[in-house]
Order: sequence, then C-alpha cells, then structure tokens
Amino acid sequence: MSGGGRVPAVVTLRVRPALARAVRARGRPGRGPGSSYAPPVTIHGNKGVVVSTAVVVGAGPGIGKAVASRFAREGYSVAVIARRKETVARVAGEIGRDGGRVLALTADSTDEAGLRAALDTVGEELGPVDAAVYNAALIRRDGPGELDARGQLEAWAVNVVGALTTASHVAPGMAERGSGTILVTGGMPRIDPGYVSLGLGKFGVRTLVDLLDAQYGPAGVHVASVTVPGAVAPGTAYDPDDIAEHYWRLHTQPRDGWEREVVHGGVPVAG
Repeated sequence: MSGGGRVPAVVTLRVRPALARAVRARGRPGRGPGSSYAPPVTIHGNKGVVVSTAVVVGAGPGIGKAVASRFAREGYSVAVIARRKETVARVAGEIGRDGGRVLALTADSTDEAGLRAALDTVGEELGPVDAAVYNAALIRRDGPGELDARGQLEAWAVNVVGALTTASHVAPGMAERGSGTILVTGGMPRIDPGYVSLGLGKFGVRTLVDLLDAQYGPAGVHVASVTVPGAVAPGTAYDPDDIAEHYWRLHTQPRDGWEREVVHGGVPVAG
C-alpha cells in the first residue's frame, strides 16, 4: 500500500448477507438453480458513501482489471464481473488494496438471466450504474468453415449478445437519468480470414454500438467501442493501463465531442 495517509480499505466478507439474499432470491429470475450468477464474493471498501458507479463485465487480469482500476482511482465504486470466482476475487483484491471500493460478482456473459441478476446486484449494493464496460470475448483462431455452427453461435453469444444484454439492462436507467456511458471492447480493425468467429463478433459490436447510440444517444447515453488491434500485454504497445485511458476519456467526453469508436494506436478500421 502506498503512503500519503491513504486509509486502508475495509474488507467485508459477505457470508451471512449473501446466504440471506440467496434465500430471499429463490424464484427470482437468474438466481435459481442452474444460473451462472452467484452472490457477491466480497466487497472491498467502506459502505455508506454515495459515489458514482462503474461495472466491468469480463473483468480479467488485462484490460478488464485496468479499466476497473482506472475508474476506481477516480473515486468510483466499481463492480467486476467474470465467469470464475477466482478471477474476480483476485482482481477485486488488487483494486481494494489500492483503496478502491470494489464489488466482485460471478456470472457468465452468455447466461442472460444470470448476467441480469448480477447487474441487479450492482444496483442494489453500489447504486445506479454510471458507466458500463463490456470486455468479454471469445478469441480463437478459425478459418472459414473450420468452426461448426454451434461453435459460431457460442462465439457470437459471448462477443455480441452478452454486450447487448448488458447494455439493454443498464441503458434504460441511464436514459431516464439523462446521462451514462456504455463502452464495448472491440477488435479486428482489419479483415483476417484466420479469425472468422472473432471477426464476425467484432464487426457485430460496431453495428451494436451504432444501434444503441441511435436508441439511447438522444437521451444522453454515450455508447462507444474501444478497438484493440493487437495482443494485450504490459510493457508493450498494447499495455492494458494505456488502453484503459481510452475508456476513461470516452466516459468524460463532453456531449458535443462524443466519439463512437476509438482505435488504440490509430490503426485504420476496415469499412
């Protein structure tokens, strides 16, 4: 922990409250048997302070953690959601040690009911979502015809449908309040026949952003994508901390300067 008088984060294990919530939630959509949703792993930080809230779906150790950390440094309460409990617990723990208030949740982005239940919990625990980031993706190499229809649908569900579920869940509340940001991690700025499922998904993301912007932009919701055209790794041209700056900048853009897509490194995007 750094110096300078920072107050250590308070770690609250959510055992009894989580059990109570699970009992109350029986029969509620997305919280029953078979759902990927699980009650909060932990909350790091002090409760009772009203601040802005950001949620990151697909909060792995790369871009997801970097974006969550970036918002936490600005004083936001942050919710991190991923499929694996170990992943979100580790990410939340690292952010919490830096003094941020973090809620860790597990849900599969392809399980609509489970993902919506997790997003509901964010609202219950942290308040209305001001910024939602969808960072989940299924990245694998597949040429034309190498992946069967089931595999293509699975990839589409992660790369596009999960983003639609997230956006459609938080956007109405943002529109009602007249402000908010929805950001989706994109990729594949150029056509590569070696990545068919990913290419279809990332071009789908661009269309989804345009559709969401047309629906919710007039109500004050900024919808955009951040396209990352290379492999993410610390200390490289695709350092996750550098990439995270795009998300914060998009979130804080004045309305008359809104962008719908930012490409890290300025690589031209294929039309």
